[in-house]
Amino acid sequence: MINWGSIVVELTEQERIRYDRQMLLRGWGEEAQRKVKAARVAIAGVGGLGSPVALYLAAAGVGFMRVIDHDIVNLSNLNRQIAHWGTDLGRPKVESAAMKLTQLNPEVKVDAVNEAITLDAAKDLFKDVHIVLDCLDSLGARMIVNGECVRRGMPFIYTAVYGMEGYMTSIVPGKGPCLRCIYPHDSPASSKFPVLGATAGVMGCLEATEALKYLTGIGSLAIGRLVIYDGERMQFESVALKRSPTCSVCRFA
Repeated sequence: MINWGSIVVELTEQERIRYDRQMLLRGWGEEAQRKVKAARVAIAGVGGLGSPVALYLAAAGVGFMRVIDHDIVNLSNLNRQIAHWGTDLGRPKVESAAMKLTQLNPEVKVDAVNEAITLDAAKDLFKDVHIVLDCLDSLGARMIVNGECVRRGMPFIYTAVYGMEGYMTSIVPGKGPCLRCIYPHDSPASSKFPVLGATAGVMGCLEATEALKYLTGIGSLAIGRLVIYDGERMQFESVALKRSPTCSVCRFA
């Protein structure tokens, strides 16, 4: 967990009003809200998953968000990518998202990075944040995030959707399996797959919840557990995950 001892922020009266309902949560109060305000998060991808993640973290008062994406808004995005509207077609996704986030909560600082996630870029993209939110749609890019987070000992939350199904786990290096433990082999890239927009919304909300739990220290994380959402049958289940002793990424972490 984060050592907040050297981080001191205060809440304004406006913030006390804005976050009143969540500060009523058991164990939250002003102390947890100050942690949220001091938090720095990176959101890798601001599409179907990244949109609700970013919006709910901004609404919750996360003080700094780095949103990372290198695509532009297309018409086919709009069934699920709720941070982007019809007036944003052709606009870089990070620019479109940053505008909505700062309108939703002007107190949040948004660092919009219009860049692809590569091995070299990851070293700078994740160097000064507390947690990474994986909202990508490529296993290859996810493995880059996984490798960099394991190297730094930094947690990240993996979330994926397919059709009406969703998957989520929290990866904390040294405390549970990393993404390479779960997916030891690369899979062929898929340029297009089915997604119900509401499924991305459900999983994005779960991912935002998990991130806020980590930042505040409230509750228990899905470390070593894959949470599976089946929207067609409206069921959740949890599957145990184990670290691989031969993992090429985390076996020495």
